[in-house]
Amino acid sequence: MSSAKEPIVNRVANSHLKTFDLEELYVEGSRMALDIAQWFEEGELLRESTLRNALKTADFERYRGAHIALHCSSDIILPQWTYALVTATLSPIAETIILGDLEQLEVVLYERALAKVDFSIYKEVPVILKGCSKKPVPDQAYVSAAMALKKVAKKLMYGEACSAVPL
Repeated sequence: MSSAKEPIVNRVANSHLKTFDLEELYVEGSRMALDIAQWFEEGELLRESTLRNALKTADFERYRGAHIALHCSSDIILPQWTYALVTATLSPIAETIILGDLEQLEVVLYERALAKVDFSIYKEVPVILKGCSKKPVPDQAYVSAAMALKKVAKKLMYGEACSAVPL
């Protein structure tokens, strides 16, 4: 044992290790669900004229700039144009419109954000897919990120630099 103290070296800071943080891809903006069943007659009957009139007179201002999950809580079979008509009405004011629930909306937003990432910067380096986020990150985003990173990274891990799980 030597009497001189050796300096503490932060090996993580000095490594080529890169962190991929899905939370950084979180798309800001309000998320809202919109149930088209509210415009059905007696809760079960869809008439084109009734729907068109309801869409013309509805106040959609609360959806301005929002990410919208369009869905139908009724079990009735709808013609394909139904969702397209509602979307055409909302598209000038909404940021995003998807067919599905709020969880599916989050998946779509992350998939779009991941499609814009240049994964080549992770080529042949060890990468940690950061876990534990404060913002809602759907499991599918981790699956998609892991798939993309595994194609380029030298080594892929999940977690934090202090406690990563090899993938």
